[in-house]
Order: sequence, then C-alpha cells, then structure tokens
Amino acid sequence: MAEEKHIDESRKRGDGLRVTGDRIEPVESSAVEYGEANIIHLDDMEHIRRRPGMYIGKLGDGSHSDDGIYVLIKESIDNSIDEYRMGEGKVIEVEVKEGRVRVRDYGRGIPLGKLVEVVSVLNTGGKYDSKAFKKSVGLNGVGTKAVNALSSFFAVESYREGKMRRAEFAQGKLTSDTGIVDYNGPEKRGTIIEFVPDDSKGLFENYHFRDDYIEELLRNYAYLNTGLTLVYNDKKFVSKNGLLDLLTENMTVSPLYPIIHIVGEDIEIALTHTDQNGDEYYSFVNGQHTIQGGTHQTAFREAIGRTIKEFFNKNQELADIRNGVVGAIAINVEEPVFESQTKVKLGSKDMSPSGGISVNKFVNDFVKQQLDNYLHKTPQTVEIMLQKIQDSEKERKAIAGVTKAARERAKKNLVNNPKLRDCQIHLNDPKPVKSSKDADDDLRLESCIFITEGLSASGSITKSRDVRTQAVFSLRGKPLNCYGLTKQVVYENEEFNCLQSALNIEDGLDELRYNKVIIATDADVDGMHIRLLMLTFFLQFFPDLVKKGHVYILQTPLFRVKDKSQTIYCYSEEERQKAMAKIKTPEITRFKGLGEISPDEFKGFIGAGIRLDQVTLRKDDNVKELLAYYMGKNTTERQQFIIDNLVIEEDKVEDFEE
Repeated sequence: MAEEKHIDESRKRGDGLRVTGDRIEPVESSAVEYGEANIIHLDDMEHIRRRPGMYIGKLGDGSHSDDGIYVLIKESIDNSIDEYRMGEGKVIEVEVKEGRVRVRDYGRGIPLGKLVEVVSVLNTGGKYDSKAFKKSVGLNGVGTKAVNALSSFFAVESYREGKMRRAEFAQGKLTSDTGIVDYNGPEKRGTIIEFVPDDSKGLFENYHFRDDYIEELLRNYAYLNTGLTLVYNDKKFVSKNGLLDLLTENMTVSPLYPIIHIVGEDIEIALTHTDQNGDEYYSFVNGQHTIQGGTHQTAFREAIGRTIKEFFNKNQELADIRNGVVGAIAINVEEPVFESQTKVKLGSKDMSPSGGISVNKFVNDFVKQQLDNYLHKTPQTVEIMLQKIQDSEKERKAIAGVTKAARERAKKNLVNNPKLRDCQIHLNDPKPVKSSKDADDDLRLESCIFITEGLSASGSITKSRDVRTQAVFSLRGKPLNCYGLTKQVVYENEEFNCLQSALNIEDGLDELRYNKVIIATDADVDGMHIRLLMLTFFLQFFPDLVKKGHVYILQTPLFRVKDKSQTIYCYSEEERQKAMAKIKTPEITRFKGLGEISPDEFKGFIGAGIRLDQVTLRKDDNVKELLAYYMGKNTTERQQFIIDNLVIEEDKVEDFEE
C-alpha cells in the first residue's frame, strides 16, 4: 500500500518511474523545453533508418532466421514472386557472396520512368493497382525502400522492351542514375536488385549470412509456387507437389497414412496424423510464411476437427481428433492485412477488401466439403485415422483424474506460480506493445522466459532482468528424464505441470506466452545434462515449440579477463587467449556457474548483447533415434561408446587469479 501511494504521489508530481529488479522507484522529473524547434520532419529514407523496427522487425546479425538481413532478402524476392504469380518469369536467381546480395527475376521489369521512385519513395508502387497485381504479398510500397535505406550500397536495374535503366544508392540516397537508355545486350527483360546491408553502428553490426536460413526461405517459396525455379548460388529449388512436398520434406516423424493433399482456387491444404503429441501447422498467405499463424490457420485447425468429428458421427473430443495432426494451409487473399510489416501473422477477416466471404467461412467450407469427400473415398485412411483418435481418447481418459487435479493446481498457479517470476508483457497480449514513444518495435516479440537451475542462478537473473519482457522459471535441480513416458508425467510432475502452465501450451501454441524459451544452465557436465533433460521434455511432448524456433540455449561467459582499465568477458578458450593478448597483466576469473556471476554483470549478458543459440529441428536430425540412444535405456551401448572414444590427455595446470 505504501509503495502504491508513493507511485501515485509521483504521478501527481509528474515524476517518471524506474524499474529496478522487482522494485518500482520514482525518478525526479527534469524540466525539458518543448517548442517548435523540437518538431522534426524526416524524409522517407531517414525515417526507415531511424525506425527500422517498423519496417523489418528486429535487426540482428544473421545468427537467427528472423534477423533483419534475411528480411531484406525476402523483401527483395517478394516482388519477383509477385511477378511470377502474375504469369511473368519462371526463374528467380539469388546470389550471396561476401555479404553482397543479388536478386534477379525475368518478369516484366519495373517501369523505367518510375524506377527511382519505386525503390526510394514510400507509398509508391504497382501493388495499389489491383489490375497489375492481384493477391500479392507486398501492398504498401515499403519492402524495397526498406532494403534501400538499410543498405550501404543498393542498386536496381530494369530491362523492358529494348531499353534499360540502372540507379545506385548509398544509405537510401541516390548516387548515380543512367536514365532510360537503349539496350541491345543479352538481358532481355526483368529486374535486378543488388545490396549490401549497412553494418554501421546501430544497424547490422558484424552481420553474416547463413546458407541454411536462406535455403529454407527459398524452399518455402518453391512449395508455394509450383513450376517456379529458384536458384541460390547455383543450387536449384523447385517443387512439383506444393504443400505435399513441404510436409514430406519437413516432418520429423512418419505419417500414419498417406498425406491428404487437396488444391482448390485460392487455397491448398495438406494434412496427416502422426504419433507425436499435439498438433502442428504450417501456414501461408499469398506466398508469405505466417509463422505465427493468424485467422486462416485458426480456421483450418477448427475445420479439421469439426469435419472429422461430423464424418465419424461419434461423440469424440476435438483434442483427440487433432492430437498428432501435422497440417499445412496456403491461401490467397486480396489485400491481406498482416499484424506487422514483417507479415508473420494474418489479421484479415475477409478474403477481399470489399468484404464478402470471411476467411473463416472460406476455409471451413473448403475443408468441410473436400476433406469429407476424400474420407468417403479412402476407407484405408479412415480406418487408420479412427484408430489414432481412439488411441488418443484412451490415453486421455487414462490420465483424466490426474489431468483434472493438475489443471486445478494450474489455475491457482496462474496467480502465483511457485516456480515463476513473471514479466509484464507477453507474446499472446491482444495488442502490440510499443517500447516507448521513441521506438516502434513490438515488445511482445521480445518476451522470453529463462529456465534456470537452482536458486542462485535464478536469483542473479531475476535481479538483473528487464521485468517488462523477461520472466524466470526456476528448476529445483535436475528434472525427470521423461523419454518414453506418456503425457501423464506432464501432469503428475509438479515442475513440468508448472512449466506447461507458465508457457500456456497445453492446447497448442496459439496462446504461447513467451516468444523465446531460453534454457539457462551452467556450462558444466551437470548443466549440459539439464539441457538434455529439458530438450527431451520439449521434443517428447511439445515438438512444435522447437520446430517453430521458440527454444534457445543461453550462452554465458566462461572467463572474465580484466585489469584496472578494462574488462573482457570470454565465452570460449579462444576468446580468452585473445583477451589475454590484449591485456598485459590480466586478472583471470573462471566462472564455474551462473550463480557466481553478479547481477550487475549478468545484466550485460541478457540485455542487448545477449548470445543465444537457437535449437532447430529438421527431418534429417533423426531425433527419435538420438533421443533413444542418449536418453533411453541403453546404458551398455553408451558405456561402450565412451570406452571406444575416450581421449585421455595430460593434466594441464593453469593459474587463475580470483
């Protein structure tokens, strides 16, 4: 009550508030003059450079698939994809060499008279004319302008009807322009975009491209545009069967029956059942991978459950019907409304801007008719599907009593989860949360939860975290090895049940509370074991959490190398050696655990400079076999492997000054 009164009085005085750990403290306000001189107008390119989050989401350095440099590539390719979807150009070439990107299509080419404006003036483009582009990804004339503004070098070339034009820019400012000239060379038609991401301070510092992230992007384009050939550094990507190929090449478990694949006008779906827990979906709009779903994915999920239930005409639970489903949906929408410029979640309610049929009805009607027809024609699939549903129902009923009690505990834990120090902003908040009046990034995407071992480690993180977006979940020690166990253990084990409740993933990822689930353990043998146990838990019961890129490993420094003038934190032996070469008389500390790192130091490791390793899961990872080998009951095999591969080195003695 005293704290609330203090805050209230602070607000009346006009003071600011400062959050420190779990404390809220008033900050004395300072008088700042505000007048006409404070009003600033920014041109288009400068606005993008000052507010990149509005246009491409987070910046990053290329370590993660959603970092800004990959958004720049995607925005450049999207225009070429739109050309193909209008029947123009069957090949798109992408080349990345030494940090320089080149995207080439063979479409109609940007109209030469407007070439400069199209890539440098906001709200300028051909997507506003529905006759020229129908059901395209980009609609607001933003994409290539953002690429231009955020590149140290940007060039655009267009070839049309025996003429060409090339313009070059630096940080969004025009540096050269050939004008429209006659052309008789080998390039007959199409557009070429070239750019180098700007590595200036505050933008893409120390960036690097990863081939696997770019290749995944191009594979998705191929799945959604059958007949299109994409070439990346001489490697070709093409798909003949669309979403059928997507599921076949991406599923990490085997389907129980042949994948159901149905294509209609403006919609394509694919689905099957597997033996994995829960259901997972891939969704796309106008060729854009909506990794956070949206109205179309929700409608697809609901339609699958209702259609199958009505087909069997039995009193089945929708959760049993959907358990194990892996599905994919792609729809085309006129002028889609996404929740952000990065287009990761569809917000459109209708298929066209003029209203008419809703997305929900469109998807439901198609699935209801086409899936029902398919099931009537394939009795073998129906038999396997029914058996899977019955198995799921049997398992659910077997743990019904445990589940009910666990849910009652979870309801109590919503207010006071004994394992959780929660944050203020969550991924499933209904509306975007801006960081401040001076920033445009959505803080919901920054929401994360650290899973820590022991009270000392969780205490350090709790005291140094950003309470707006960073939550902490404390493990009391090594969690249970749940390999080979049924989902009953999730409800019987208090720790697992509290974690499931904190993440809000019992019924899928639609209401996931944190964008990043970060395993934060010591970099020793016990810490590595806890990592394996937590990854086993997620892979066993919530594999979609890993597949959708939400699970990370926190890197923390192993050494502190310092003298009176500077301190360097090192994450590897190599970094330690480099630091020692810089400091003449270094004082070296070896961190044995997270609890040894002070809160003041920890703040630097989980703030803007946080180092995270994203956990990925692909079909060729052979996860089932890996888990069986490392976490299963095959102790003799593991012992023999250790004996065969053990390397004994002479002890090395090094002096570390504490």
